[in-house]
Amino acid sequence: MSHSPSSYLTTSPVRWSRLKGAVVALAAASVLSGCGAVNNMIYKTTGDVMQGFSRDHTVPYLMASNDLAMGCSMSEATAPLLMSFGRVTTEPDQLAVMLYLSAGGCAEEQAREFELDALAAMKAMNANAAEDAMIRQKRAYVLASERYFKGWQHHEAHYGEAGIGECPDFSNDMDEFMYMAGLLSGLQALNAQIQSTSSIGVPANIGSVVARATGCLENDKWWGAPMALRATVWAMIPGAEPEGEDAFERLNMADEQGEAAGVRLPHVFHAIAASNKGDQALLKDVIREHAESLEQTPANPDWRFVDAMATNMIVALSDRLWVEHTGHRTPLGQLGTFWDDPREEVETMNLDDLL
Repeated sequence: MSHSPSSYLTTSPVRWSRLKGAVVALAAASVLSGCGAVNNMIYKTTGDVMQGFSRDHTVPYLMASNDLAMGCSMSEATAPLLMSFGRVTTEPDQLAVMLYLSAGGCAEEQAREFELDALAAMKAMNANAAEDAMIRQKRAYVLASERYFKGWQHHEAHYGEAGIGECPDFSNDMDEFMYMAGLLSGLQALNAQIQSTSSIGVPANIGSVVARATGCLENDKWWGAPMALRATVWAMIPGAEPEGEDAFERLNMADEQGEAAGVRLPHVFHAIAASNKGDQALLKDVIREHAESLEQTPANPDWRFVDAMATNMIVALSDRLWVEHTGHRTPLGQLGTFWDDPREEVETMNLDDLL
């Protein structure tokens, strides 16, 4: 006995209910699938816009600022957000170089503060406080090294393996600057790893790699910093200095370029080389030279952040010397002076003739 479709549906409520459920499920799946596709498109577009805006506007804006603390906070706070866009669009490798270099600097700043605490505690003969501060210092350097090394890895992902083959074809000055920032991040990763007395996997040859890669940068354009970075590696690694070269002579030349440009980053490399050599007299001279230059030449308006960063590093090296010898940091407004400087004779009046 045959049934018409209408009579079948009328006499089969269970089957009709199942059919409606299947239709609803299919419709919901279609809608949700469409929402997912739309969301992915929106996320990708947002990620591309955020990356482009940060590269073209946020970084140049930050470089024109001299507020290091603000830059530090920004990099630590926004790095997870900006890097997460790598899940929906291309990995923001180039932007990551700047983010992790800055974030690494935040951790290194903490390490330096703990070091000063340790030195002050030793000066006060407080062994327990000194040891605790040194432990915190090493932990902070581990974090700094990890962050710097991430910046280096993203640098390699974006520009290719450094120091090998042809140089990158830079699209503009900011692109070239970020390349230099990545080299600095690599060198800082190794230095922080050494300071931490731990190993996080930073290759020991990264200094030599960085030195070779600086050849891709225009030395005159970048305030003598590429040559200073290269010379610092020569001074720090035995046998790295090429025949006929003098690392410290090159550093002197780079100092002059940095001073003239109002971006005194070469002073930092010079001071690091002097400190590594154990030459306190030379280190003092570099600090004095930096302080004098600050009075004579204003910071380059486009690169205030880099110049302020250099001054911050120089102050940190000065503070270390002051705390080691006096128990306190460089007195306010006295950068470039030292506890053992000869005091100027003050002309006094003989009051005996007035009596």
